[in-house]
Amino acid sequence: MQILDKSFYQQKTLEVTRDLIGKLIIVNSNGSKIVAKIVETEAYTENDPACHANKGMTPRNEIMFGPGGYAYVYFSYGNHWLLNFVTGKEGVGEAVLIRAVEPVEGLDVMRKNRLPAYAKATARQGRPKVIRKIDLTNGPGKLAQALGITKGYYGMDLTSKQFHVSSNGEKSGRIITTTRIGISQGCDLPYRFYLKDNPYVSKK
Repeated sequence: MQILDKSFYQQKTLEVTRDLIGKLIIVNSNGSKIVAKIVETEAYTENDPACHANKGMTPRNEIMFGPGGYAYVYFSYGNHWLLNFVTGKEGVGEAVLIRAVEPVEGLDVMRKNRLPAYAKATARQGRPKVIRKIDLTNGPGKLAQALGITKGYYGMDLTSKQFHVSSNGEKSGRIITTTRIGISQGCDLPYRFYLKDNPYVSKK
């Protein structure tokens, strides 16, 4: 497998967002390895009202204004971390949200990482405390938990040994282009991409 270099992320954001479908996220942490295939992404661009960088630089989004190829991680709704990849040229302020991934390797580690949050949610809802494989990573908050993504990943180099994205040379399959979800502005922009018929996609 070939690690994607910085030049990949420094292309136009919509191109990167689409081209990430089918690529593999690799996390090496605490002696364990996790591999997951990206199956759903969303673009957030410079003049996009839903983009965190739309109104300028803040302490939270500062990394977005650097060159593409670094992780932008933030805490959402006081509940979970979300994983984004900074894209484009330095000074622009754009990123790709990773919305869903398909587990490939390290399933036991993913379940362990997800267990505290999952157990808390299932206790409230009265469901069995068993994590189905499909529930591990079929959403942005879930995948961040499963991969062990926390504040410590903010600004991490996406070409590092610990955390990177690779291509195995395989074709991704048919990619669907549609509108984003879970936002109140820019809802009509066709900035979401997902792998057709993949069960881990958060919403078809």
